[in-house]
Amino acid sequence: MKRADFRAAYLTTYEKGLFPALIEKASSLLTECTVCPRRCGVDRISGETGFCRAGAFPVISSYGPHFGEESSLVGYGGSGTIFMTYCNLGCIFCQNYEISRFGRGHRISFEKFSAMMVALEQRGCHNINFVSPSHFVPHIIKALPAGVERGLTVPLVYNTGGYDSVETLKLLDGIVDIYMPDFKYTRSDIAKEYSDAPDYPEVVKAALREMHRQTGDLDTDEDGIAVRGLLVRHLVLPEGLAGTREAMRFLAAEISPNTYVNIMAQYHPCGDLIPPGSPLSRRITGKEFKDAVNMAKEEGIYRLDKG
Repeated sequence: MKRADFRAAYLTTYEKGLFPALIEKASSLLTECTVCPRRCGVDRISGETGFCRAGAFPVISSYGPHFGEESSLVGYGGSGTIFMTYCNLGCIFCQNYEISRFGRGHRISFEKFSAMMVALEQRGCHNINFVSPSHFVPHIIKALPAGVERGLTVPLVYNTGGYDSVETLKLLDGIVDIYMPDFKYTRSDIAKEYSDAPDYPEVVKAALREMHRQTGDLDTDEDGIAVRGLLVRHLVLPEGLAGTREAMRFLAAEISPNTYVNIMAQYHPCGDLIPPGSPLSRRITGKEFKDAVNMAKEEGIYRLDKG
């Protein structure tokens, strides 16, 4: 696709006047919170908090051009990342644990949230990349119209751990251009032990189906910069705990063999929650990573990034 032919999905949604109803519907999820699959049922509007600890306003850790993301997002101007505080998963190995677990960040107004998006585009970023957005979907939707009115035009990236409600994702149909979920695990017991989410495998598979339904396979412009579609991340864990073969088989057979997948090698123990003697207390070996890449190819995934 030529960049000149691309038009962000949310611009059409804005022009059709659909945002007021979307904002109302998304905000209603916060009163007895069902934003994510945990369905905590707390009234976030009144200040109650559930598993994720997020409330009625956006909480942001940092924002700025990021050059460490996938090359198709970074391009030459960087990916405009907005790191959202807290998380709806409980991964004991989280590499951003100061943000997800300790809550490093600041509560901001919706006006400031909109201004951040516009500022990133003005600095030359190719996209707006919401990192860990699952618990802040209503806030993103609410902030977007002001961003459009201030000149926002670049693609939106939904950079998620993959623990997303299909009902909530449907609110983002016509808003998000690029979905970038993790595919962390394929086994319930592993997901329970390491992320406190035993239903993760079934949840992420349903989410992947919905994301692909909305945006299709990843499409790039003439410079190789992503403009629309699905990009899946798969972090290789020690001793095959991520279930690489099963994950790749699912993607090839039930999503698309043309799925763009980043097989990631950078696992390392973080924080202080990993118990001594755990398989997660070490980095992966070169052989474990090579085996994971070969599994992806053997299962029919050929659009591979190796990060």
